[in-house]
Amino acid sequence: MEDSSRKRWRVLEFYSGIGGMRYSLIKAGVDAQVVEAFDINDTANDVYEHNFGHRPFQGNIQGLTAADIDIYKADAWLLSPPCQPYTRQGLQKQSGDARAFSFLRILELIPEALNPPTAIFVENVVGFETSDTHERMIEMLAKTGFVTQEFILSPLQFGVPYSRPRYFCLAKRKHLSFQRMWLNSKLLWSPSPLVGQDIDPADDEPLQQRDNWDNYIDSCLPIEQFLEFNEDVNREIYLQDVSVVPLEMIGASIENDAIDECSVSTEDQYLVPSSLIERWGNAMDVVYPDSHRCCCFTKSYYRYVKGTGSLLATVKLEKKGKTYPLKEQRLRYFTPTEIANLHSFPESFSFPQHVNLRQRYALLGNSLSVAVVAPLLQYLFFEPNSQQTFLLDGEICHVDQRNCSNAVL
Repeated sequence: MEDSSRKRWRVLEFYSGIGGMRYSLIKAGVDAQVVEAFDINDTANDVYEHNFGHRPFQGNIQGLTAADIDIYKADAWLLSPPCQPYTRQGLQKQSGDARAFSFLRILELIPEALNPPTAIFVENVVGFETSDTHERMIEMLAKTGFVTQEFILSPLQFGVPYSRPRYFCLAKRKHLSFQRMWLNSKLLWSPSPLVGQDIDPADDEPLQQRDNWDNYIDSCLPIEQFLEFNEDVNREIYLQDVSVVPLEMIGASIENDAIDECSVSTEDQYLVPSSLIERWGNAMDVVYPDSHRCCCFTKSYYRYVKGTGSLLATVKLEKKGKTYPLKEQRLRYFTPTEIANLHSFPESFSFPQHVNLRQRYALLGNSLSVAVVAPLLQYLFFEPNSQQTFLLDGEICHVDQRNCSNAVL
């Protein structure tokens, strides 16, 4: 008999970007309706509309009023505000950065709204948790009757060979308890409560910072399972001169204002110019198709090599223990499709043709990991009186039956 007391969650999606949060909500199997999305980026909204058939509200979130929000009668707010005020490479102005103002304004709307949310989800870069913006957020949530549980997690912990640790805050009104209430007001570095594993209240290990994310590498899938092009990882040959790649070959694809899908359908279009290898080779994070880890791709991946993401060696030269120069390993950039795969976006995700390659890299660099966010959302929206489920190997499983459904993107 259907429980008539349960209703569909009405969700607002702030800073919606290219739809990573919405894909996570779908993959989590939450019975929810996104009643509105908000983003100021015109190109990101093009991509969102292309994939979901709905164009987000395009305007300055900072200008929203409580009356504007009340009309949606939303139960939950999902937010992925700008991370630049908190990044290590930035100026770290925190709440003094103009890019933080809109998020601070949203926090002010909570007590002002006649229909305030009962659940809130916030995603940001590691470092946000020590900022004054975070302090103000926690203060406002406590003042308005929320309890919180916080996480710092990486896709590596979910079997995805992608090192991208991020901060997450899950907040519920006090009458909507979390499954494990003893974790309230705690910051966890473990996904244990998300995958149905009990945590001993006396065990502090899940609360301890893990500096070495590489502990999870052995359990991750190989990168080759996320690639758009097939690679030969065991080719024991000596290439004559693969380093002579004209700069315009990659530059034309990335810098053009328009993009022809056919023009970037071959692997050679993504080869790294020899001039960049000669200059930055020592600073490059080079991985192979059989590797189980790659570094976080930033929105500057298309422009800078150092510290912006991994490069793929498409030929792995292993001959009598000799180490071959990088210029002979056919280094290439990961394609936008491959980065979307590492973000755990569904195969159905695509870009409108008018979005150029440079824009694609930038938008993906600002997005989030569906593999991490989906189980977090499932944990947030779990209702004690309903059947408990969790994500296992990409499928939604029921705790009492351990039978996996096919509710997967």
